[in-house]
Amino acid sequence: MTIMDEDTDEDSHRLPMLLEAVLSVGTDLELRTTLQRIVDSATELTGAHYGALGVVDPERHRLTEFFTAGVTDEERRRIGRLPDGHTGLLGVLVQDPRPLRIADLTADPRSAGIPGNHPEMRSFLGVPIRVHTEVFGNLYLTEKPAGGFTDEDLALLRVLASQAGIAIGNARLYETTRQRERWIEGAAAVTTALLTGESAEDALMTVAEQARILADASAGVVLQPTPEGGMEIVAASTNDDPGDLVGTTIAAGSPVLVQLLGGEPVFVEDSATDPRMTTHVRSRFGPSMMLPLQSGGKLIGTLALPRRRGGPPYSAVDRLLASQFASQAALALVLADARHDRERLAVYEDRDRIARDLHDLVVQRLFATEMMLESTRRRAAAAASDDPDADADADADAGSASASASASASASEESALLGRAVDELDSTIQEVRTTIFALQQPPADAPTSFRGRVLRETGGAAALLGFPPSVHFSGAVDTLVEDEAAGKLLAALRGALAAAHRRPGITAITVEVTAGSDGVRLRVEDDGAPPTTVVWP
Repeated sequence: MTIMDEDTDEDSHRLPMLLEAVLSVGTDLELRTTLQRIVDSATELTGAHYGALGVVDPERHRLTEFFTAGVTDEERRRIGRLPDGHTGLLGVLVQDPRPLRIADLTADPRSAGIPGNHPEMRSFLGVPIRVHTEVFGNLYLTEKPAGGFTDEDLALLRVLASQAGIAIGNARLYETTRQRERWIEGAAAVTTALLTGESAEDALMTVAEQARILADASAGVVLQPTPEGGMEIVAASTNDDPGDLVGTTIAAGSPVLVQLLGGEPVFVEDSATDPRMTTHVRSRFGPSMMLPLQSGGKLIGTLALPRRRGGPPYSAVDRLLASQFASQAALALVLADARHDRERLAVYEDRDRIARDLHDLVVQRLFATEMMLESTRRRAAAAASDDPDADADADADAGSASASASASASASEESALLGRAVDELDSTIQEVRTTIFALQQPPADAPTSFRGRVLRETGGAAALLGFPPSVHFSGAVDTLVEDEAAGKLLAALRGALAAAHRRPGITAITVEVTAGSDGVRLRVEDDGAPPTTVVWP
């Protein structure tokens, strides 16, 4: 048999292997599994001892992932950090993606930079893998026994690389579709959660947590603008303790803040070394995305998704999907805020209705009842003083005089009871009027009127006392009380309530605020034994 016959036999033997390799690389849609199968098929097809596939980042022109064959776990551990494709023959293929065959690596000056613990290698064969017109990565083979790599090996590897490009394209498309589905489902979950009545704090935490999970980030944080012109982290989600993340502030004028306030996304390669990052927490993070949360031209905040130091950088697909998620989350936050505003408005309208009903029905009826009782009391007093027996004969018997005195005493007692009933009704009217005023105040806002500030002090003291103090206002307190006097009165009220809280056996406190032409007066009285009364000034 001639040498040509031997080559023909070898080629005919490898053709079925090539067909099997081409079929095997396209049998799985999971990208990482496909890449590993390509390496294994290439080494088996060419008879190489070692094989590797390096994934090239088209934006950074370096290797981001490395799949190997023929290298044990122990050997990989000894090699240490994987190559980045900036130096050596791997860098040559990254910069110039054309097939490369070398008989002896040790004699080629371009093979510099091989780690000391790397297995010994001499023969080398490398080809690029293209997905459409883009270079996805490079396939490297080394150490083929019996004379090194041949032209036939190169031809077979180029055919395999071409088919691998098709398989990788399909796997990438499948993975991108699944990734897009996850982001869409996450955005829908956020929208549903925000529109089911979560508080503002819970809503921001939901956005941060969902984004962190979807982006496979080390943390998910939401920042909001501060009155000083900076931005502050108001919600943070991490796998570990968020520590000092919440409350961290980006100072006004920071370069990254200029972009964020302008509605531009910021993509950072390494948070720890990027000069645009100025916060004290940047040292713990690596690649990061900072995406504006804006809707209708309004900036609500910023969603930041940093990965750990040394983590994989975000791809173009990651950035696109995260930006779309941020837009959807911003819209959901706006809708949730509008929903909460409508609910608060409904509460205010209901409270206004209750206040009107209390004023128009309850107070008026109580006042009418008070007037009737007062009129009855006056008539009873007049009847008691206008005694028809006053001009009777002085010689009337003792029994008649005693009966007249008893009737007069009974009339006085009834008059006193009616007087107390009138006082109780007057006190009740004051209580209802105070309640009406409290109902008309927005519960979430700090009171601006003096009456509202007094009610805020007594309302806060109710949590400590265990009961609400009774508050009465007399006169136009909101108009007549000046700011200086108001501050002193509130301080005196605060001290009186605190003193009452320290005394045992207190079950009721009455607060009276009176304003007139001669100034403002405060009176605080409790039901202790003995009762304590504080009068200011």
